[in-house]
Amino acid sequence: VQLVESGGGLVQPGGSLRLSCAASGFPFSRYAMSWYRQAPGSERELVAKITSSGGTTNYADSMKGRITISRDNAKNTVYLQMNSLKPEDTAVYYCFAGATGSPNSYWGQGTQVTVSS
Repeated sequence: VQLVESGGGLVQPGGSLRLSCAASGFPFSRYAMSWYRQAPGSERELVAKITSSGGTTNYADSMKGRITISRDNAKNTVYLQMNSLKPEDTAVYYCFAGATGSPNSYWGQGTQVTVSS
């Protein structure tokens, strides 16, 4: 099983980034997918979630209105479009497959997002 995130980097406040997570080794189209983030000294928090079909999405209040989660089941990839980024969005962003606590759930290695002028 692999979840490989990409698209992180340094961006100025107000800027945008699109994160991608390429999945392999499990039946991607059957899995709900999520993005989490963890800032230094903070717990990992859920940012966005999308159901297996892509029909339902949920967002953290802290980023609602500024982010969009989407997926392409043909490409085994989930995306996180982030706009109007703020310094407090600085964190490592992780891709997660499955349900919390399930033995059949998987984490990516994370991608750093830094919002700074």
